Amino acid sequence: MTERRGMQITNIFLFFLIFPISLEGCCEGNHKKKTTGLQQNIHQHYRAVEGEMFMMPCLKSVSQVVWSSTGEQNERLSFDCGSKFLAEAKHSGNYTCLTCGSKLSLHLQVVEKNSLGCQSEESSVILFISRGGVIYCPGFNCSDNTDVIWYKDNKYVSEQPRHSCEENGQLHLCQVKEKDTGQYFCDRKIIEQGVRWVFKRAVHVTAMFNVSRSTPTIVYPTVNTTEEVELGQSHTLECVVHSPIELKVVAVVQWYMHHGGNMENMTLLHMKEQRMKKVTHAFLEVTGRVVVTPQHLNHRYTCIASNSFGKTNVTIQLKKKMKVILPSLGGPIVCLLLVAGLGIILHIKWLEVKLIYRSHFQHGKHNGDEKEFDVFLSYVGSLPSAEVEGGFTISSKEACLSSMDLLNSEEGKATQRPEVQLPQVLEDQWGYRLCLLERDVLPGGAYTNDVVLAIHRSQMLICLLSADYLSNNNAVFVLESGVQALLQNSTLKLLLIWTSRASSLIQPDPPLPTLVQRALKVLPSMDWTSGKTAGVSSNFWRSLREAMPNHRVSDVSHAGPLDCLTKTSVTEFSEFV
Repeated sequence: MTERRGMQITNIFLFFLIFPISLEGCCEGNHKKKTTGLQQNIHQHYRAVEGEMFMMPCLKSVSQVVWSSTGEQNERLSFDCGSKFLAEAKHSGNYTCLTCGSKLSLHLQVVEKNSLGCQSEESSVILFISRGGVIYCPGFNCSDNTDVIWYKDNKYVSEQPRHSCEENGQLHLCQVKEKDTGQYFCDRKIIEQGVRWVFKRAVHVTAMFNVSRSTPTIVYPTVNTTEEVELGQSHTLECVVHSPIELKVVAVVQWYMHHGGNMENMTLLHMKEQRMKKVTHAFLEVTGRVVVTPQHLNHRYTCIASNSFGKTNVTIQLKKKMKVILPSLGGPIVCLLLVAGLGIILHIKWLEVKLIYRSHFQHGKHNGDEKEFDVFLSYVGSLPSAEVEGGFTISSKEACLSSMDLLNSEEGKATQRPEVQLPQVLEDQWGYRLCLLERDVLPGGAYTNDVVLAIHRSQMLICLLSADYLSNNNAVFVLESGVQALLQNSTLKLLLIWTSRASSLIQPDPPLPTLVQRALKVLPSMDWTSGKTAGVSSNFWRSLREAMPNHRVSDVSHAGPLDCLTKTSVTEFSEFV
């Protein structure tokens, strides 16, 4: 018996040693057969095997060929060239070419496979990629064949751009590729009783990578895995397996339930069909799922994966999942915390919120008070200052400078300053009535009273902000009084015009009041565009025009300074404060 096994091994070794050499020699020559298509003006005889694929022949000289059956068949059949179908007895008969323009016909005879009387090769073959392969023509050795021609689909293999050769009725593929998978046909030419027949046989070729001889690998679950489950609810177990692709065997995944850790006492669980997908050219992923009912959650479960090379198993343990129960008052508590947080934010930022609301939404509602001025214009000029006695100083740096003085001093440069252009445009061109402290307030009065009453008797307060303005106590007092009036009186509009944004970054000495610091961040503001004349329609003047009061006060002719602080005004001031 040992000697026989040794002889078998020797024969197998010699076969694999000799066969690659003969195949290599065929491929080195790369013999390409010259093929001739179906000739015109002749009658051809074709034979097919019942139950096998058959392909209608084509003509090289005709782009579109349609074969139509003739005779007394109950069903008139029509096929395009290259059409493939399973041959049946009803397909036997004569066919003519309807599009050839000449009398070209063929006779098809479908024979039963049992009538062949010869054991022929299989009609399917598996070849390994990157190796050489041989495809045998079924029935080649059963009869005397004058010639054999190979096709892949409806194209000659010998005319395709690949390394192959045909020898002794066999098709040799020098190097198998994945695209070689498909349907091949071999046309055997035989002569029976003086009639030339073309016996067309089909061979299905599958090109695949070499099979790895290994057992399946369970990817999930891993060894000693524990899954958490909620008692009272069903649970799905999943087993993911990677298995090498085999020729005729598919890996099988099964779930078992066992009691008390006894591997012998296991029950096979019912599982739906397996899901499979190709992960690489050589491996297949197989997934098996099973649903565990609530009454079986206390048991242990084992996944077993098997193929033709062996089995692999993994056991999994289930444990109770700790469910976190939120208190029933969780929703109201969250809402309460949210409301409390919003309340704290509003309390801290209430001043800013109030200023934003009054600046944008409330200035249009008049309370019926009579106004004497459209705009109170506050700014600090650049002429030499003159101090006055008292707690506050009135200097020429403030807005009390008359327009006449400004025009007389450095007239060329002064006309470009905002404190000069604004009064000219607002009064002379747009017709608004302005209140300037030096021009419209009689000297000798209490400065604080004058400022408060002037703001009270105006529809709008405009402050020209600069570094000098924020460093001037009198100017800052005007701005602070305007903010307080805005918080108390909703009919006042307040607009800030920055002559330079860099001024907002400078910390003035002394520091600004807290009320002013917070107001500067939210009050409406604009940037002065230097060098622009009043006559041009720039964006600045257009935006300023839109921000001005909609209604002007009635014109009152005045000669000389107007006394804003009349007795009546003093009485109003005492009521206002």
